[in-house]
Amino acid sequence: MTQPAESRIVLDVHAHLAPVVTARLAGLDGVKWDAAARVMHIDGHAVTMKKLFEPAELLAWMDGNRVERAWVSAPPPLYRQQLHGAAARAWADYLNQGLAEIAAGSAGRIEALFHLPTQDPTIAAEIASVALAQGHKLFSMPTGTGDDRGLSDPAFEDLWQVLDKASAFVFLHPGECADGRLRAFYLSNLLGNPYESSVALAHLVFAGVLQRYPAMTLCFAHGGGLAPMAAGRWDRGHATARPGIDPSGPSPMQQLPGVHVDCICHSESAAILAEATFGQEQVLFGSDWPFPMGLIEPHAQLQDFAAERQLRYKTGNPRQLLRRLGVENGAGVA
Repeated sequence: MTQPAESRIVLDVHAHLAPVVTARLAGLDGVKWDAAARVMHIDGHAVTMKKLFEPAELLAWMDGNRVERAWVSAPPPLYRQQLHGAAARAWADYLNQGLAEIAAGSAGRIEALFHLPTQDPTIAAEIASVALAQGHKLFSMPTGTGDDRGLSDPAFEDLWQVLDKASAFVFLHPGECADGRLRAFYLSNLLGNPYESSVALAHLVFAGVLQRYPAMTLCFAHGGGLAPMAAGRWDRGHATARPGIDPSGPSPMQQLPGVHVDCICHSESAAILAEATFGQEQVLFGSDWPFPMGLIEPHAQLQDFAAERQLRYKTGNPRQLLRRLGVENGAGVA
């Protein structure tokens, strides 16, 4: 029996998997796979979310929730932003090759967002260039660098140029928040994640990156974080030429409609504000599978949203994005 359009999800732009290829892991320092416990030890920390290591679990969840395809990225515990140079390249290559192999075995239902290590923009640009030359145009990257640099740093210019020239898609996801005050009450996630996304977006806005590179499609996790609430304040800073701000270009509110965000807002009022900031057509379905802070029961969690809003997130907006990127049937994705 055919399901009504409202109950199908054309695309999930925000799902996570952690590839496990034991032969290749053996050659990488700082990572160990415990097959018996199905736990990955990374730099002294244990990644215990077992569903991350099970592509079949994701496919079963997609079947149960009528999700047609998912774009999958490495989860934050695998970012390893202390790595630079050859070590950063080796780890990113491991992630990307592993995700590509998972995608190849999914009959087109899973597609890999290749990881770009923002802590080393030169390596990130090299990875993007090679992938694009091979026909892959879907990427993910952390919103931070693991240190005090922001995405406005001039070192990122080569990366933005490469991505923009290819009209690539880039999903930006927060990593670790360095504010020690957020260790209590799970605030590192509840507040730190949206804060980190907002900082990244502010750097891109005020540095003019969005204005200079309009062809790349950027998509931020969690409804764009706190940016919808702060955007008016950013505009006021632009209008009054606050220190460090160039008032000659477009205002933040004029730039933000070029950005996509996922719909993980956890309230319709927050989703409405995201739509008002980025545009109704810019909000896409994301689940954050398999993490409990996501939309793990998407139809139930969105059931109180207006029907037309649900339909935009689940079907209309994803289809529009796929047409824009030219990947409706997987074309242009290696």
